[in-house]
Amino acid sequence: MNKLLIVTTIPTTLNFFLPLTKHLRDRGWQVDAMAKELSTDKEYPDLFDRVWDVDWSRNPLEPRNLIIAPQQIRQVLVREEYDIVNVSTPVAAFVARYALNSVRKKRKLKVIYTAQGFHFYRGGKPLKNAMFLTLERLAGPWTDYLVVVNREDEEAAQRYGLVPAQKVRYIPGTGINVDRFNPNAIDAAEVLKVRQELGLRQDNPLFLSVGEFIPRKRPWDILKAFAQMGKPQAHLAFAGRGQILQEMQQLAADLGVQNQVHFLGMRSDIPTLMRASTATLLASEQEGLPNCVMESLYLEIPTIGTEIRGTRDLLEGGCGLLFKVGDVDGLARSMLWILDRPEEARIMAKRGRERMTEYGLPQIIKVYEALYAEALSA
Repeated sequence: MNKLLIVTTIPTTLNFFLPLTKHLRDRGWQVDAMAKELSTDKEYPDLFDRVWDVDWSRNPLEPRNLIIAPQQIRQVLVREEYDIVNVSTPVAAFVARYALNSVRKKRKLKVIYTAQGFHFYRGGKPLKNAMFLTLERLAGPWTDYLVVVNREDEEAAQRYGLVPAQKVRYIPGTGINVDRFNPNAIDAAEVLKVRQELGLRQDNPLFLSVGEFIPRKRPWDILKAFAQMGKPQAHLAFAGRGQILQEMQQLAADLGVQNQVHFLGMRSDIPTLMRASTATLLASEQEGLPNCVMESLYLEIPTIGTEIRGTRDLLEGGCGLLFKVGDVDGLARSMLWILDRPEEARIMAKRGRERMTEYGLPQIIKVYEALYAEALSA
């Protein structure tokens, strides 16, 4: 029986790997997981064969990351003979690779790092970029395969020689759930119900933003651009919660658009919300490969996003509209373009759906299976 351990800093990041986990377990693999406070989580212990806790911090400079956490990781390795450890998220990936380096060759263990977006990137703060690039360079020799999810990170991995070139693998994400985000599987009655819930008439366009209310998502740009459009019949909805939610609610009031903006909190009906929308928006300054953009494209909904890595991969070439980070005027113009050119927007959305062929879950699972097979046979 093949044994795989997936390691992330916090439990929610394991969501990226859940479809792959289920697929492998159905085929006889043992798939375990490790993250901070994982065993006490209500959801995840049932989704893996075994779960392990590790005491680390998301702050890369926290001393326990290199004192306590490595000991805990090695103790698990003593008890379990894993064939592959797949690490993800920068802190977990660095600490786990550091901890495993002294044992991986003795045990014929293969370490795979799935970088869901390096923490150094074009446009990032120079000091932060330098720090995270240094960490990635240090950990490169402790890595058997490096998986990147966007072309900018692929180019950076090659340019800086983080691992040997033949060990860099481009895999675009962890797969779209093609059943859940199939436009033909969403009931028109449910779409109508959502629009009625928001008090929308048939002639009310709806813009939607899906994501956490955190600074790097820059939701204030979306609110300012929406207000700048000056379209009283249009509505804007946010699905998500986070640390700056109340600030954004106050900003909507300050901009005088509070009656047109809907703060929906966490939602389990994202596919239906997207199908009820005229377009989806993402104003982030940093992403790896944003799921919300892929999901919107797969649902054939016009999509507007910032010209950053990952999002650029998905929307360039006429598959969506791009604007520069912080360009409120550019975002407002893109939103007006969607409203003024509905037929062109429809054609653009169709083109975006066609691009999503390589991003579907079945295709991604096949690529990961091939990578794991190669690692096991090496």
